[in-house]
Amino acid sequence: MKRIAIMTAMLAGSLVGSVPVSVGQAASKDAKKDAAPAQAAPSAPNGKRLPQAKTQPEFDAYQAAMASTTPEATEKAADDFAAKFPDSEIKILIFKQAMRSYQNANNADKVVDLGRKCLAIDGDDPEVLVDVAQALAERTRSSDLDKDQKYAEAQKYAEKSLQTLDTDLVVTPGTPQDKIDMFKGYLRSTAYGILGAIYYNKDTKADYATAEGYLRKSIDALPSQPDPVAQLRLAIALDKQERYTDALTEANKTVQMTKEGTVVGDTARREQSRLQTLTANSIK
Repeated sequence: MKRIAIMTAMLAGSLVGSVPVSVGQAASKDAKKDAAPAQAAPSAPNGKRLPQAKTQPEFDAYQAAMASTTPEATEKAADDFAAKFPDSEIKILIFKQAMRSYQNANNADKVVDLGRKCLAIDGDDPEVLVDVAQALAERTRSSDLDKDQKYAEAQKYAEKSLQTLDTDLVVTPGTPQDKIDMFKGYLRSTAYGILGAIYYNKDTKADYATAEGYLRKSIDALPSQPDPVAQLRLAIALDKQERYTDALTEANKTVQMTKEGTVVGDTARREQSRLQTLTANSIK
């Protein structure tokens, strides 16, 4: 999907995540002996400053950990680094790297596990909050005995990400403001989409109305790249409320942005056909 391509391009451009790390002022005289010349931590625009290593050995260990090539190896490297440098500012970057590796491997359970480790270090990180909320929402099924607890946790994280997005996103200094705004729009859109999905999956008329509100916010948060899944859910949520003309409008938009032969595209076309029949019959 285009939205995934945008996110990947932004991460590749070091907007957030695996940001440059410098060796900063060491905390003790002994540490200073091993540290590179002290550097002031650069200020991050519209968010938190970048984390720093305190000593050269910490920095070297960080670089070695970040060079891991598999999700499992990166996770082990993160655990080992945290055990060796428990007070390190930069340990969260390795855990986030492991989390993303599991994302790329489509392992939602491990994304949640690593995301929770990240949130134990920084509970306000909006990017991690969105990632964990999304993984929780996507892996929860209506047959799960603990679905209510999972949805509640996902909702808590998604809502918190919206509260911390403008204050706690770590951004590389020098990143163009339009790129920052686009990424914030992506995170905001995704958070609202998660909230919409949670209420959509509760499958009652009142919940479909609540889902509609969140799904519209998701689409409006990134109008240049609306999420086809959110667009389709919006169409079906309106359908479930028996607002067939409005639903058809949204289904038509989903068809325009998807291709036949894809899950979302084929579902959208079936929904469009159903709504076309319903609205045609209502005119007769």
